[in-house]
This record gives sequence, structure tokens and C-alpha cells, in this order.
Amino acid sequence: MKSKKGFSSTSVHGVGERDKMGSVVMPIYQTSTFFFKSAEDGAKCFSGESDGFIYTRLGNPTIDEFEATIAALEHGYNGIATSSGMAAVNTVYLTYLGQGDHVVCHNALYGPSRGILETAYPRFGVESAFVDTTDLKNVEDAIKPNTRLIFLETPANPTIGICDIEAICKLAHQHGIKVCVDNTFCSPYLQNPLDLGADIVLHSLTKFINGHADIVGGIVIPKSEEDYGKLNYTMVNFGFNMDPHQAFLARRGVKTLGIRIDRAQENAMKVAEYLESHPKIAWVKYPGLKSHPQYDLAKKQMRGPGAMISFELKGGYEAGKRLMDNVKFCVLAVSLGGIETLIQHPASMTHSKLSKEARNVGGITQGLVRLAIGIEEVEDIIADLEQAMEE
Repeated sequence: MKSKKGFSSTSVHGVGERDKMGSVVMPIYQTSTFFFKSAEDGAKCFSGESDGFIYTRLGNPTIDEFEATIAALEHGYNGIATSSGMAAVNTVYLTYLGQGDHVVCHNALYGPSRGILETAYPRFGVESAFVDTTDLKNVEDAIKPNTRLIFLETPANPTIGICDIEAICKLAHQHGIKVCVDNTFCSPYLQNPLDLGADIVLHSLTKFINGHADIVGGIVIPKSEEDYGKLNYTMVNFGFNMDPHQAFLARRGVKTLGIRIDRAQENAMKVAEYLESHPKIAWVKYPGLKSHPQYDLAKKQMRGPGAMISFELKGGYEAGKRLMDNVKFCVLAVSLGGIETLIQHPASMTHSKLSKEARNVGGITQGLVRLAIGIEEVEDIIADLEQAMEE
């Protein structure tokens, strides 16, 4: 479903679904269950003859309107909102991976997305391969006869590596393999993986889509009705559903998604240029810099470089630790995509459960720092980094 309206118009107004009571803002239908007008009405709801609501795990007006809006922004069939980003990830894993199956993933995958494949899914006979998917040859070499899914993050967390979505999808589909792209770092404002051939796209709503660091949530958007049916079955029956209040807050956040990202990536470009020219910085990875190894690819498949930067100080771990201990304006915290600038150290925080060897192979060095730029005055962000590096 692709809205005929512009991005921000769709973000604000949705796809035309209005509240029956006339509320301009879709209300919070904070209820677990819905009554039926009659036994016949109830029977029609359960049989699918009616689109009436039954039970919030199965559907809810607040959640439905939000799902339809994100699906329109991602050009997908429909959305499946979940209780967390990891619930969205596991909805995909559980739908497409079973006994004897194999999945290929980017080696710098978000820590829990990778960790659960390494620790929990092997118990059910699922194999995983983690490779640098920024090189198509690595993906091709990793595919096996039992590969059922390729799971990508692009840009990757936290290395900001960029995968060629279109090329990987063409390769995967030649082998009958589904492709899922975690689009959290870009949001649908900057990138639409389904238009590039992906079968499924997902988001941690906690990040850019909600944008205010006050909920945890996820969403899965498939391209086809068939995949929607399979994924929704998994979500409903494993109980991964979103709460109506979560949906209300995330829906509020998406209304300003475009203008928030515009400001944040404008700031990020200036911060990245500042860091790249600083004598204490060893390297900077940001898709807006020509020094980024996939700069041309980013220009091709993204509508902007985004607000995520990774960099390393000369001096490695200890220098990075001092920087984080000395910032006063940037907030030392995990997560990203909010209106505030956050800074964190992946090796000791978000990716700490991975082995040091796995982190090194994935490019997550001991001194790597991840910076999620917010919408504050950029001069204040740069001034804080400057004083922290002088300490």
C-alpha cells in the first residue's frame, strides 16, 4: 500500500481511517476485549466475514490505524506492530526459520538480534552465518541449500556499513530465499527496502519512528499479503502484540518524523565534518562523508545520510572511555533516534554479549564510539565533544 499523498502528509493524516466518534487524533482504545452486537455478529467476526474487533491481541483500532500508516510509508501490504523491536525480529525469525534451516546475517548485526541466533535458535536446529554483507561475494559464498532467510541491517549497527539491498535481493530470490531488512537507522523517510526488492522490512519503533525515548515497540511490514498472513499468525500466537498506549505514542511520534530527521541529519553532517578534521580522531564513518566506503551506494539507495555516526579516537578504548565520561551535554545512554543526542560505547554496552573475536570480525573495535545525533543546536553538540576531548 503506497499513499498517494506526500510523506509528511501521510505521516500526519494517515491513510484516511478516521475515528468513529469524530476525534481528530485516533484515541487510545485501552481495552482487552470488544463486545458483539449479537451472536451472529460474533460468529462473523471470528470467521473473518466481518472486520469487527474481538480481542486486542488480535486487533485494536488504535493499533490498526498506526500499522496502516507505517505500511503506507514503507510501501508494504500492511504493518504488524509488536511489543518491542526484538519481538519484531523474533516474529521474522520464527516465521521463516525452523529445524534444519539456515540464515545469513550481517556480521555487525544489533547485539541481541545476533545473540539470540547464536544462543537460543541452535536449540531448535537453526544455523546462522554472520558475514560482511557490504560485499555481495560474501553473501553469495554464505548461501547454502538450506538457507531460508537473509537478514540485513543497513546502515549497520554500529559500524554504519551499507549493504546493496537491490543486489542482495536479486541474488537471494534466485535461490528462493526471503530477505528482511532492519530499516531502523534510516526509517521510511530515508529508505524503502521493499522498493529495492526486500520481502520484509522491520523497525524498532523505539528509535526514529517514535522519536521521543518514551516507549519500546517494533513493527514488521511485509510486501505481500501471503507473507503478512504468515507473520501476523506468528505475532498473534506468540503474543508479541503491541499495547494500544504504545501505538498511540508511536503514532504521535511519526507525525513529526520527517522534520525531526531533517534537523538531525543536518546536525549530523556538521558533527561528522568536525570529527573528521579533528586531530584526536582516528576515523569517522558517516554516509554523508565522501570518505565512507559505500558513499556512492548510500547516495543511490538512501534519500539522506541519516543521523548516526561511528568514530574512533586515537588511543582506543581508554580514550573513548574518557570521552564518554567527560561529556556534559550529550547523554551517555544506549538507544538512538530520539530528539536528544546520545553517545555510547558498543563494545562494553550494546554489543558486550558478543565475543571479542565476533566484535573484531564485525568491525566493532574496542574504541568505537556510536553517536546518535539529536535536534539540538549543533553548536552545543560540537562544543561538548570539544571540551570532552580536551579533558
